[in-house]
Order: sequence, then structure tokens, then C-alpha cells
Amino acid sequence: MYVSDMKNLLFLLLLASCTVDTTPVSLPHIFGDNMVLQRETPIPVWGTAGAGAEVKVLFNQQTKTAVADASGKWSLKLDAEEAGGPYTLTVQGTNEIVYKNVLVGEVWFCSGQSNMEWTVGQSMNFKQEKKEADFPEIRHIKIPKVIKNIPQTDFDSTSWVVCDSSTVASFTGVGYFFAKNLYEKLNVPIGLINTSWGGTNIETWTSREGFEDSDEFKEMIASIPVISIDSLERMAEGKGGKRIEKLQGSPLAIDSVEVVKSSFDDSGWPELNQPQLWEEQSLKALDGVVWLRKTVELKQSQLKPDAHIELSTIDDFDETYINGVKVGEIRQWNLKRNYPVPDGLLKPGKNVIAIRVTDTGGGGGIYGDPANLKLVLGKTSIPLNGMWKFHVEMVEEVINVNSFPSVAYNAMINPLIPYAFRGVIWYQGESNAGRAYQYRKAFPLMINDWRSKWGEGDFPFYYVQLATFGASGTSNLGCGWAELREAQAMTLDVPNTGMVVTTDVGNPKDIHPTNKQTVGQRLSAIALNDVYGIKQPHQSPSFESMTIKGSVATIQFKNIGSGLVTKGTDGEVGGFEIAGSDQMFYPARAVLKDNTVLVSSDKVKVPAAVRFGWKGDDSDCNLFNEEGLPAVPFRTDDWKTITKGVKYTTALSE
Repeated sequence: MYVSDMKNLLFLLLLASCTVDTTPVSLPHIFGDNMVLQRETPIPVWGTAGAGAEVKVLFNQQTKTAVADASGKWSLKLDAEEAGGPYTLTVQGTNEIVYKNVLVGEVWFCSGQSNMEWTVGQSMNFKQEKKEADFPEIRHIKIPKVIKNIPQTDFDSTSWVVCDSSTVASFTGVGYFFAKNLYEKLNVPIGLINTSWGGTNIETWTSREGFEDSDEFKEMIASIPVISIDSLERMAEGKGGKRIEKLQGSPLAIDSVEVVKSSFDDSGWPELNQPQLWEEQSLKALDGVVWLRKTVELKQSQLKPDAHIELSTIDDFDETYINGVKVGEIRQWNLKRNYPVPDGLLKPGKNVIAIRVTDTGGGGGIYGDPANLKLVLGKTSIPLNGMWKFHVEMVEEVINVNSFPSVAYNAMINPLIPYAFRGVIWYQGESNAGRAYQYRKAFPLMINDWRSKWGEGDFPFYYVQLATFGASGTSNLGCGWAELREAQAMTLDVPNTGMVVTTDVGNPKDIHPTNKQTVGQRLSAIALNDVYGIKQPHQSPSFESMTIKGSVATIQFKNIGSGLVTKGTDGEVGGFEIAGSDQMFYPARAVLKDNTVLVSSDKVKVPAAVRFGWKGDDSDCNLFNEEGLPAVPFRTDDWKTITKGVKYTTALSE
């Protein structure tokens, strides 16, 4: 090689070594104008830039620098700040990013399913709340609803929103009323990070690593490969249909013209309880089309003009037939069905009701108050609640947020790490009622998983126990809704947790009660007491012990505050049941005496167990402390539950 060639080569190598990576500096979309940063703790700031590039961050009177690693990642922590602002956060690399109107205050995550996602605009008294929503120091950001099977570092662009009358409608209702109460007491900025999704189960919010460390779930998670959602969808294709065909013992395809006729033979069809979401039953997480059929025997004397059929509410769409004739259809999941029956359509003898239900996602089937599922004939009615024949016609194989574990976590929680915050408020559980026993492990697992990911210790985690709702089940038949509440109460054993009881503010006929004000207030009472040192009533009365003397069981409570009271009755306490050793429960006479409840029944001579609020609709539970907090539903026995042994399955399960 000539000397000149050698010099040229050395020059080119030197030039290459001096080339500067000019990749622009960037930050995840959790950073933005109007954001709130957590006070009194180091403030993480992170992002990407060119490999080896220096990044400078300026905030208030601070200047910090970081150097991007070989992959372009950089991070630093600003020193802790007191509440205040507005400030500007400036990030400088080969370019400059400026975030304006930044506040420092208290940041809380708001997560869970639809009752957390439910907005202020959907809450009661919205017109008045809108008029009063002048809180420029309360800020809200809604994380986009996306699923991924691989942990993400960012999400699509979204914005922090300043609270006023024009924006408050879109805020999480529970979160907003929680924040409003905190703000009025603390007088510091409040930031809400709303990462919630209606209809989600808890397994979608837990990381893969969390499951891998769990004896309960490690076998399940090992069956899920670490590949893209698209690849998972291809693997799962057809498996849902095969599972259903095995369950019902016949192919999916069916003649829809014949199936509506009263002469159609459905004797080989399996059965489902209605009203009850089929996710809580053998169909599990099914999206698709299902035929429901029920046969009603009528006498000539029962046939009346102006008959109609009430089908409570159906998730999502229905087409309803009686004796082969369509009597109605609605394409909305939360409307009551009340269809007139043409005169002469009903006959003496056998009459067949056939309903084609289409479920597009989340819950499916007839749900709501069993009393609203009936055939009305003049002044009398024929109850239609109970077992219905079913046949699945079509299974939607598209992957949804509940098809696999961790997919909401990967896209909606992981990108937030390590953003600094004070704690979490959580409202979820409805979608896990069919697996309530397993929730005893799944819920603490998720809480500890999130805490492990942030590595900031046992941050506060406050949650809402399921509200009153007309879910099916009783103490004698079993009740997934009650068992889920029990699992939630048991999770109080996890350090630095708190639970709000909402049996008094639910709606037996609506799974989305609109009174989010009381829920937010009760959550804020826990936070104000436990986090901020503003002492106040924040715990509901809960079971402590039972003593039995003769035919009377005496129940002692803890957290009674200034004392126990009943509301709306002449001193008797509603919601109690009692059983002997035969495990058959009967409604009990319960009397409040000296802050204990004396429970008895003429049908139980020797009590063995007492239950309180052991059903979905807890409207008759009227036991409170004087501070207005309702008692926690409970049972004194450990007898068999209907959800024990029901395990989480995925779209790869057959």
C-alpha cells in the first residue's frame, strides 16, 4: 500500500471516529405541557438521544446533565421540589424541548376498569359539577388504550389537560372527586394519570415477570411466548372455536332460520344461568354470537292481550324471537329490553323464546336484575331468570385486552416507569367475579408487581370494593360477586393498602353507579388520613369475632368509630343470614345492641355461621358507623365457594 493511500485511510478512520450522532433528544409522551410532577421526592426525567450525546435538563433553579448510553437512552433525577409553579421544563440536546405550565404537587395513578374510566360527564349532578369545575391546579392525562405483548417504553401522543368547565367532563369521575377533595384540604396541585380500560380483568394489568414469580400463574405465563400481538393472534387462530365446539358438543354452524322455531330440538344444548355475564360461567372470555333459548309452558287462562317480554339488559346486541317471530332488537349494551308481544303469538302449551346475542367485547349475555327478566301477561308475570339453553354460532378470534396476560400492563403501565407519583387508586374486579377465589392471589400479586417495578417501596394503594349490583347468586347457590368482595377485603393484608366500601352507593340495576362523588370522597379520606396526616374517619366497620349462646350469634366489629348505627329502619339490621351445621342459610333477624349485632332465626336452632351482604345486591345492608361508613360484607364460615378452582385461561387455551 502506498504511503498516500495509508494517509487517506487513516484520515477516513479519523473522520469516522469524529462523526457525531445528531439524533434529536426526545422524551416519552407522559411529559408534556401542563403536567404535574411529584413534590418532595427526586424527579426522574428520561428519554433518548444520540449515542454518547450530552443532555441538559433545566427546571426551576436546577440544571442537571446526563449522557446517552450506546443505545441512546439517558436518564437523570432532578432534586426534590416543594409544591409550586407554574414552571418551565427545558431539555437540551442537539435540539431543545420546552414544556410549559408545569406544576409540582401530588400525582396519583387512577387505574382499573369501567368504573374508574367512567367520566365526570357520566356522573350524577354533572351540570352542577361542571359549573363548579374551576380548578386550574388539577390536571388529568388519559393514557391511550392499547395492548402489546412486549413491554413498551412509550405510547402515542396524548395531553395533560387543565381542569375547567370545558374539560372536566372527560376526567375520570372517581379520580376527579378524589383530587378535588385532596386539593381543598392540601391546597397543592394535583395530577391524575388515568390509565384505565372498561371490561378489563386484573391479569392484563400484571407484568410477565410478576406471573413468572408466582406459583399460581407461572405455568400459565410459560405458555405465552414473547412475540408480537400479531404473532400471538396467528397462534390463537381457531383455538377459541375449538374450545367452544368441545364445550357445546357440536359445530358452531347452525341454521338461524330453524333455530328460532318452537319446533326446533334444543335438547342437546348445554345451559347457562341468566341473567349473568357468561364470562362468569362456562363460556368464559367469549366474544361472538350466541343463541339463547328458553321454553315456557302457558295455560289458556294466562294468555292476555298486550303481553310484553322484559329482558333486563343485554351485552351487547340482541335479536329476540318468540315462536319464530321477531319481537324486537336493540344494538346497545346498556339499555333495558322491553318488547311488546303481538296478540295471538303466544299459545297454550309450549312457547319458545330465542335470543341471538352478539358480544363485541368485554362482558356478554343477559345481565342485571333477575326481576327484570320476565314475560308479562296482564297483571301477572312468568319469571325467565334461571337456566337457558345456549349454542355458540360464531367466535370472534380477534385478540382483545383480556385475551392474554400483561398486554395492558405492557402498553399502559410500563411506559410510565419511572415517573414519580404518590400512590394509586384502583377500581376493578367486576370482570374477575367468575374467578373470585383466584383473585385472592391475583390482586396482591399485581400490587406487589407494580411496587417492584418502580422500586420505590410500598407506595399507597387504595381501592374500591365492588358496589351493590344485581349480579346473580345467593349464599345457598353461591355468588361470585360476594366472593370477589371477600378477596378484595383479604387484600387489606398487603401493607399500605386501603379499601372503600360502596354497598350503599351502588345501583342494583346498573353496574356503573353514577355516584362517583362519594367513592372519590371515601378514597380521599384514606389518603388524607394515612398519607397526609389529616386524621379523620376512613375505615368501615368490619367483622372481628362471633360468639354463640343458645340460638343467638353475637357479632363483634372493629373500626366502629363513634359507634354502630342503622339507617332507615326501626332498629333491625338488614343483610344478615344465618345457618346451622347443614350449611343452609336463612334470612336472619339482626338487632343492634351495644355496638354488637345479635343474629338469629326461628329456622336455625344451633347457629354455625353468619353471613352479611353475601350477594350482589346489598341494598338491604344498613349497618354503618356514626361517621357514615358502611360495614364490610363478610362471612364467618370457610365453606366451599363456587369460584374455587376456576382458573385464568388465555386465547391459547383450548
